[in-house]
Amino acid sequence: MLPLLQLAHRLSLHDLTITAIVTPKNLPYLSSLHPYITPLALPFPSHPSIPPGVENVKDLGHSGNLPMFNALAKLHDPILHWFNSHPDPPVAIVSDFFLGWTQLLADQLNIPRLAFFPSGAFFASIDDYIWNYVEQLKQLDEVEISPLPGSPVFKSRHLPSLFRLYRKSDPDWEFVKDGKLLNTKSWGFVFNSFEALEGEYIDYFKKKLNNDRVFGVGPLHLLGLGGLGNSSSDPYDRVLTWLDGCPTESVLYVCFGSQKRLKRDQMEALAMGLENSGTRFVWVVKSDKQEDGFGIVPDGFEERVAGRGLVIREWVQQSSILSHDAVADQFVNARLLVEGLWVAVRVCEGADSVPNSDELSRVIGESMSGVSGLEGTARKELNLQALKAITTEGSSVRDLVKLVTELSQLGSHQHKDVDDSN
Repeated sequence: MLPLLQLAHRLSLHDLTITAIVTPKNLPYLSSLHPYITPLALPFPSHPSIPPGVENVKDLGHSGNLPMFNALAKLHDPILHWFNSHPDPPVAIVSDFFLGWTQLLADQLNIPRLAFFPSGAFFASIDDYIWNYVEQLKQLDEVEISPLPGSPVFKSRHLPSLFRLYRKSDPDWEFVKDGKLLNTKSWGFVFNSFEALEGEYIDYFKKKLNNDRVFGVGPLHLLGLGGLGNSSSDPYDRVLTWLDGCPTESVLYVCFGSQKRLKRDQMEALAMGLENSGTRFVWVVKSDKQEDGFGIVPDGFEERVAGRGLVIREWVQQSSILSHDAVADQFVNARLLVEGLWVAVRVCEGADSVPNSDELSRVIGESMSGVSGLEGTARKELNLQALKAITTEGSSVRDLVKLVTELSQLGSHQHKDVDDSN
């Protein structure tokens, strides 16, 4: 959600009026946004698999994806009612790629919809292909995606989890599939990415959609609004204060996202690898409740790494931590980073794989000390390219301006049509 709100903020700075549809518990995320952004809070739809009071998938884990998708689709009618009763309704919808049903809403309202992808164009191209051929591909051990640049090959178990869990006979899963396929009917695509990182995949979608309304406007977190969604300043300030005392590019940031939790053996191997590497690190863990086979930080670990390692159990503002000078830089994204861009090192693969702690500590130590020169040089070059993309003459600013122009023209045409009818 945060990248989409960051995009909304950037668009509002160009005098576009934006309505951000949220559920009540997500309203605080909008508190720091531009005054041109008006929140529309709609009650979160009930679902038998979602506990009362839960409105974010991060509070459910991966098992919550399916019920969350289906629950959010129930917002269709409330949005339709609001739109039809509004004196000056929006001229376009910008929605996350997981909300493919909003394409049907846009069609019903006779306005264009842009699909937003926070995870990049490479992932989107893989995702698009596998959902178009999901029944055939699920029978294969390896999948070659020949239409894409380089014709990448993936083991089936390395493809996105929604694809692996899909069941044709289940109407809830058919709804997910239909939503994914609806994305390619969108009026345009917006990626939280940039030309130097994923130019060939951005171009792939321009050809596929047969238009130039494909915009790479990222990295959005570098364009400002760094404090968005920072609900608790104490752990955030503590981390930044600690980083201030660390040498440049000496700290490893370890985080597996808002949903992923490691199993006990994985947690123990990671902890041992970090401890034996001798490297400074910040490790964000989702929970310290040992349940359902998931692991917790081993006893005594924090005491043994005191002074060079921080374990954070609360949500902190990730973008500001990653952009700090002390910090050095799922399978599909790993393929792009490791084999496509040469900016990362793979230490193990597989959702249930347990890394060898000795190998992990070696890789961490070499990566952080500069021994892995090729990856380190490539990372620094990519970092410079990301910073260049958001300069005045950069590719992301250029695409953002193009997006603003397209949206402004939609508004102009709508108002002209109204004037002509009077």
